[in-house]
Amino acid sequence: MTIAPPAKPYAKNANPLQQLQSELSQVVIGKEKPIELVLIALLAGGHVLLEDVPGVGKTVLAKSLAKLIDGRYQRIQCTPDLLPTDITGTNIWNPGNREFEFLAGPIFTNILLADEVNRATPRTQSALLEVMAEQQATIYGRTHPIARPFFVVATQNPVEYQGTFPLPEAQMDRFMICLSLGYPNAAEEVLMLQGINQRESGRSIAPCLTAHRLAELSAQARSIRVETVLQQYIVNLVQATRRHPDVLLGVSPRGSIALHQAVQARALIQGRDYATPDDVKFLAPYVLTHRIVTNSSKRSSQIVDAVLHETAVP
Repeated sequence: MTIAPPAKPYAKNANPLQQLQSELSQVVIGKEKPIELVLIALLAGGHVLLEDVPGVGKTVLAKSLAKLIDGRYQRIQCTPDLLPTDITGTNIWNPGNREFEFLAGPIFTNILLADEVNRATPRTQSALLEVMAEQQATIYGRTHPIARPFFVVATQNPVEYQGTFPLPEAQMDRFMICLSLGYPNAAEEVLMLQGINQRESGRSIAPCLTAHRLAELSAQARSIRVETVLQQYIVNLVQATRRHPDVLLGVSPRGSIALHQAVQARALIQGRDYATPDDVKFLAPYVLTHRIVTNSSKRSSQIVDAVLHETAVP
């Protein structure tokens, strides 16, 4: 049995979320903003879609996050022949007691990496819908709860289309945040090369936060003050996407809720008990863009930029 290393002895009054952010930054070099966005989604109870090319650290980020919160990690390599039961689990016959027993799938974890999720068929992709939205899975008529925290990090390669199945709007709407890690700059890549020997020697990552403490912080995030004028600002942004002439499908009410929860999480990470318009403006491109379907050559990111520019800030 493997015993996890003890939590690190941080200063008593230190912000545990900033400590978590700092530790991840030591593992995934030069990605401070993406790391902040991933932690915002985790704290707010959402999920993240990484649209990125291979080899930029997506798997390392997910595995390291699981270790730092002392949680379980599972990885699904999505392929066209992957079945829904490969994700959720199935019943198997036990000849000893002559009964069916439930064999849990990889969704019964804390951090789930769904690699190249758009290579799975729509039927298999749909197996994630219930668990991402409701923290439970209904399998053969029985509902199985999923332990918290439950956090999906899904990836897809934006430049490969052959053999892929685009995620439907309902699936995209389940992701709180969509972002890209991107390539490192030259200085960051040198730092990565200098750290190769350390990584190969098995640098241990000790937990700095427990799942129970993370749940407490998530509850604390939901109590962060968001003034009514700021809530109206969020609604105005969302409704502006629905009225835009180049938009076929605007941001859903789930998007409004996601943006509200995300700004609360960002405020808590930064040590504030209140949200600001800057939180909304920072997060809107990452929370709203992937929920928009355009009816013209304009990209959804251009729509969000225009809406942010045209909507009055409180």
